[in-house]
Amino acid sequence: MQASEVKKLLEQHLPETQVEVEGEGCNFQLLLISDELAALSPVKRQQQVYALLNGPIADGSIHAVTMKFFTREAWDNR
Repeated sequence: MQASEVKKLLEQHLPETQVEVEGEGCNFQLLLISDELAALSPVKRQQQVYALLNGPIADGSIHAVTMKFFTREAWDNR
């Protein structure tokens, strides 16, 4: 699976979220910039993203994912 495919999948289901994806093969690092996601608890944020990635994880297209979440303000001020 390519990073662009992961990005497209997430953007389709999280339209208010800026998604940046790095990695290749089956290991990806996600940067998710969203006030809505950042307002959730860390567990709820991860659950929401993993729910979207369950298919590719189950079929082995994705093996490892790391996620970092930012509010829009925090992302702009980094």
